[in-house]
Amino acid sequence: MTDSRPNRRDIMKPAQLLGLAFVAAVFGGVITLVSMGVFQQPRVVPAGELEPHVKAWVVAGVVAGIVFIVTLVTIALLLLAVDPADFGKRVDKPVLLGDEAADEAADGGTASGGEASAPGTGEPPRA
Repeated sequence: MTDSRPNRRDIMKPAQLLGLAFVAAVFGGVITLVSMGVFQQPRVVPAGELEPHVKAWVVAGVVAGIVFIVTLVTIALLLLAVDPADFGKRVDKPVLLGDEAADEAADGGTASGGEASAPGTGEPPRA
């Protein structure tokens, strides 16, 4: 039987990250189009002015591009927080928690003695 737990390399594939950024960009663009009224009945535009629907599409394109870039940069910065040596390891706990914090979270927030430990020391607090 194969192990169904993915490793970090499986979780952080570039195609999936680009897909996530693309979906966020499409969402931002659609929200911009709807809020600028592109699906409403067109109104009369004075001569020399740009059609409101064209303005809406231009602004939606700009917003979608900004959202795409910001999403990619944010994901890239978050990936820098992960140690590259850990890419081959199986994921059994939250990625950004340390070993002690993950063990403590698995125990229900208490130390092995049943008492809460002092922050950063691993020892029970003094009364």
